[in-house]
This record gives sequence, structure tokens and C-alpha cells, in this order.
Amino acid sequence: MNSKARLLSSLTKFPFHNLHHYRTIAKVRLKWVKNRSLDHIIDVQTDIKAACLIKDAILRSPAGYLTSKSLLDSQKLLGLTVPTLRFIRRYPTLFEEYPHPKYPSLACFKLTQLGNMMQEKEIRVFEECEGDIVERLCRVLMMTRNKLLPLQSLHPLKWDLGLPDDYDKSLIRKYPDLFRLVKATNGLNCLKLVEWREEFSVSMLQKLNEKSIGGSIDDNNAISGYREFKRGKAALEFPMSFPRGYGAQKKVRAWMDEFQKLPYISPYEDSMGIDPNSELMEKRVVGVLHELLSLTIYKKTKRNYLRSLREELNLPHKFTRIFTRYPGIFYLSLKCKTTTVALREGYRRGRLVDPHPLARHRDKLHYVMRTGLIYRSKAADMLPHLDSLVDNAEDQGGEEESDEEEIIVGDEYNDSEAESGSDED
Repeated sequence: MNSKARLLSSLTKFPFHNLHHYRTIAKVRLKWVKNRSLDHIIDVQTDIKAACLIKDAILRSPAGYLTSKSLLDSQKLLGLTVPTLRFIRRYPTLFEEYPHPKYPSLACFKLTQLGNMMQEKEIRVFEECEGDIVERLCRVLMMTRNKLLPLQSLHPLKWDLGLPDDYDKSLIRKYPDLFRLVKATNGLNCLKLVEWREEFSVSMLQKLNEKSIGGSIDDNNAISGYREFKRGKAALEFPMSFPRGYGAQKKVRAWMDEFQKLPYISPYEDSMGIDPNSELMEKRVVGVLHELLSLTIYKKTKRNYLRSLREELNLPHKFTRIFTRYPGIFYLSLKCKTTTVALREGYRRGRLVDPHPLARHRDKLHYVMRTGLIYRSKAADMLPHLDSLVDNAEDQGGEEESDEEEIIVGDEYNDSEAESGSDED
């Protein structure tokens, strides 16, 4: 399709806006606001993720163990703020240390009996949630321009998206009608979507609005409802939860009101015809980032992981400034020497609003890491108690945590600072 035909097609698809309509919404400079509750969650989940990555590496090893030498340079890769060997020795209920069979001075680490039992439970959770996992992966690929992503960009997101460790082999083998491994023109191995699923093309925001107005959320009605919205017969707004002190500012309220009135462009629709400098494109970028974070298990991911998807998702070069321009939708955390982006609506009082089964399993794994010492010699005795123990711990934690936020005086994010973060993942 030539450029003229593509422009005409875009005009037909988006009849409700002017493709050359530039931003008129006032820019508001906002201070960074620290949310101690979300920071604590990110801190805890960094440890859980590191433990899971080490566990998966042990399971991939032909020998069934990892040596201390192989773990020496893995701290940055695991996202840890302490040396890996110090971290792994903190959790003897999950990892067992013993001397190498040939070199006694070389420490080795393998999964404990309890760790292997937790791995078996994880496999069952993956099997029970396989349909949901496949849908998440389809949706991510459907948002891209060519319906494919380089594996090097997708691999860092597999823990956040809830993908199994060997997703690039197991899911392709099991679902050849949906996924295919191809080589891009630049030589990179990519995962390509084979079949477009119309029932997956309704965004999470649209489904949320369907629920809020009391409409049916089955696939056909949801698609029909979205078409009604495109004709201007329905409203579609992003949920917002402002940090303390922002919501009362008239300038901020006026800014967000104008933003909410802009047409919503689904992240699953072609956006090539939208003026990249328009306010409509800015709302489309917010929608894409909102959808991608909604598809993650914990409604969050590292900012650099999103940067690696910029071209495939048709995002502008400085798209990460969106996170600081819309603090009612996104939260930026600086914990663990990196920058993490979270959806505010995904959390309430320090807990996930709607925890995924895989997230609940990971909570149990964390409980094993922290409090399983007395069960080390009789791991099977601990498993029946995990559900009730974790639920009780969550209930107690929920009472203590709050959404209290603190404006950090002097730490002010502006557009350039938001884009040029120093974290390297």
C-alpha cells in the first residue's frame, strides 16, 4: 500500500479527529511522589524473581546444580542489590549448598526437597493457566506493527507476563496455529503471531469500562460496545488515583479532564496515520502502555524492558516521559537500583487488586524462602499448610500497608530526566 492509500485508510479509520491537530493541553510540571507501599512490593518481588531465575537456571543445568563460580557475575542480571552468593545463602529452604564432587573447595547449589516440590506445584499452575498465558502472549504480539517480536526483547518480559521458562519452544510446539519462530531481515530470531484472534482485540481498559457501565463482557458484546464507542456513543476513561496533593490542584484536574475527553485509540488498531506530535498520539501511547502493563502478572515491569519494544509498538523516541506526565495512571519506583513502572489501579492498600494464580503461587514460594527453616528435613509437612499460612500473612500485611505517599522535595522528574534514567537492565 503506498503512502497516499495508507493516509486515506487512516482517515477512514479515525474519522473523529484531525490528523494534524497538535496538543493544546497545558503541560504541568509535577514532582516525583514516593509510594512506600508500592516500593515495598517491588522490593519483595525483586527477591522472588531472582530466586525464580536461579531455580530455572538450576533446572536447565544438565548437572542439576550451579557452581559458585558460575554465579559470581550474575548479580546485575538478577537485579539484586547484594552479591548473588550472599543472596542464595539467605534461603536454605529453597537452595541447598554442598561441595563439588571433584573440587571440594568449590561450592555448588541445587534445589532442596521443598524447592523441587514447589517447582512441581508451579508446573501445575502453568498447566491450569495455559489458556490465559497463551492469550497474554497473543495480545502482546497483536499490539506490534508486524505481529512479531524479537526473542531478545521478549525474554526479559517472560517473568512479568507469566510465561514458562521454555515458552519459545513449548508454546510454539503446542500451538503451531498461533505462534511461529521466524528470522527477521536483521537476522534476529522473532516470535510471530500466525493467526489474529478478534476476541483478543478488545483492550483491558475497554473491558473495564464495559463492567463499570453494567454491560456484558462477553467477547461479541465487548467488540460491539467498542464499535459503539468509536461512533461517539460511549465514554472511555482511564482510572486515575492521584498522589496526595495533586488531585486538589485545579490546573492538574483541568489537564486530566481535557485528556480524558480525547478519543481513545485501541492499542490493537493501526496508528500509522496519527500525527506523532498530536495530543491524540499521546493518548494512544498512554493506552498502549496501560494495556501492556495490564497484561503483566503484577501490573508492572522495568522501564528498560518497555524501551526495547519501542519500535515494534510504534512509540515515540521519548515515550517514557509519559510515566511522569500521568502520575494518576502510572507510578515510577526507583527501588533496587533500577526504574520500575507500575499501574496504580492494579494495587490497593499494598496488595494486588486481582492476584493471578501464578502470583499467588509466587507468594507461597516467598513464604517458603522466608519462614520454612523448621521444615527443612520434612518438606512434605509444610506444603499442606502453605495456603492458609500465606493467606493469613497477606491479611495481616494488608492491615499494616497503606497507600500513603510522600512528595520528595528536590527530587523532581522532568521530561529529560524521565527519559535519560541511569538504570541498565
